[in-house]
Amino acid sequence: MSSTSTKVLIVGAGPTGLVLALRLARHGVPFRIIDRNGGPGQASRAVAVQARTLEFYRQLGFADAVVALGIPMRAVHLREDGEEVASIPLAELGAALSPYPFALCFPQDDHERFLTARLEAAGAVVEWGVELRGFTQDAEGVEATLVQGGRETRCRVAYICGCDGAHSQVRESLGLGFPGGTYRHLFYVADVAVEGGFKTDIYANVDRDGLALMFPVRSSGMQRLIGIVPEAAGKSVSEGLGDRDRLEFEDVRASAEAVFGVRVTEVNWFSTYHVHHRVADHFRIGRAFIAGDAGHIHSPAGGQGMNTGIGDAVNLSWKLAEVLGGRAAPAILDTYETERIAFARSLVATTDRAFQGLVGSGPGSRFLRGWLVPNLLPALTGFAAVRRLLFRTVSQIRIAYADSALSGGKAGEVAGGDRLPWVPMAAGDNFASLAGLDWRLHVYGTAEPGLSAAASRLGLPLDAFPWTEAAGQAGLRRDAAYLLRPDMHVALALAEQEADKLQAFVARHGLVFGRAGVERNSDVAAIGGSPSIPPASMDRR
Repeated sequence: MSSTSTKVLIVGAGPTGLVLALRLARHGVPFRIIDRNGGPGQASRAVAVQARTLEFYRQLGFADAVVALGIPMRAVHLREDGEEVASIPLAELGAALSPYPFALCFPQDDHERFLTARLEAAGAVVEWGVELRGFTQDAEGVEATLVQGGRETRCRVAYICGCDGAHSQVRESLGLGFPGGTYRHLFYVADVAVEGGFKTDIYANVDRDGLALMFPVRSSGMQRLIGIVPEAAGKSVSEGLGDRDRLEFEDVRASAEAVFGVRVTEVNWFSTYHVHHRVADHFRIGRAFIAGDAGHIHSPAGGQGMNTGIGDAVNLSWKLAEVLGGRAAPAILDTYETERIAFARSLVATTDRAFQGLVGSGPGSRFLRGWLVPNLLPALTGFAAVRRLLFRTVSQIRIAYADSALSGGKAGEVAGGDRLPWVPMAAGDNFASLAGLDWRLHVYGTAEPGLSAAASRLGLPLDAFPWTEAAGQAGLRRDAAYLLRPDMHVALALAEQEADKLQAFVARHGLVFGRAGVERNSDVAAIGGSPSIPPASMDRR
């Protein structure tokens, strides 16, 4: 395969596939992105954009634009039996932890159109109405069969990435199991306008009968209502099995309005659904990968689903780019599954336990909803450590890859695999140097000559920041060195700036940086290690 041909086929143009495409474009990897649908989605669906996703968007240069289009949700109001019992300020929770100390509401249809426009600005387009029929792979690459308008074509690529949702054709073609289950409760979701003004915070009603949520969806004034369909509502439609799927908003209006103390004046969208929890057996087979809902689905608790898929895309993109560019050993692709499937399994298990507790019908769940949550949670969030843990968990800045082959060392409270802590400074912050999506070396204090010389020989950019109290509070160690991956995670923490350990880590993973990487690329011919291609030469077939 020539160096100018397509290297990656992305199947699915939801947020996961679009972010994968945008990151590959920035890395200079030629790709195609296809989707069987005729265009971006038309429903709000996932709406929460967490702080970690916004940090990734900052690397791409458009976090501020996304924030301007969305609605920052800065507080959670906890209600019991229709009355507020506590208010938890999100902005206060994350003020020292991330440049984005809030959850952002940005409906998925608007989100997808935004990302699609950014992709077009980068010189690539989504090929709508193109369906993957199947694919085969061998040691040299992948051959996919595509169908558009009844016409069948073939596409030869180095790798294929299935970002094609819960019913993924890529996952099915690989024969991967998707174990898990479905919760028995039927949920309703409605986008509505309410009397008395637009509410931009999150309202969670927890009582003996169940869980219900209200939060903003669109700046035009739409609120999202989510709740469990009351048994009586289903019986009012029909006694037949499955007939509750034909409910209308009027069947749940009385319950919804009473829970939140509002009157709904307009219904823009209403649907019912069952919640699933599943994780695929593997995220990679040979040259084929899956990401997003193709690999994991779970309860909507905490607004984690879409953000987890975007995290998959970020993790996979730079590894594909480094291997295809001849700047890393192909074995680093193994760490995609190791890192992301471990997080997905942990997330599904955690949200499953929380969700079961909040919606279950047993005495334990009723006690949790009726007393423990409304009484104990407000008291616990009075402690700073609990508030920080809550924000770190929901915002996804707590995600770490301690068991990865790409993680090593510890300096201060920061270990290999951790997200680099955010440190505000007099002029900017320590994240500003990470926009290049490249490997970097950070020192907070003074860089020793031996480390500086080693970094120079390796072609590794080194950023030395003055030591500050804020750096110490973030958990960093004075005069330690931190090797950073392109996704802003620490690969190697060097408490004593050990240049020999840095060089050994680089050699072990076949890493090549800067000009050395460009020179090495000219000698690489294999499909799995071909030279990087400038974005202008991206295949737009």
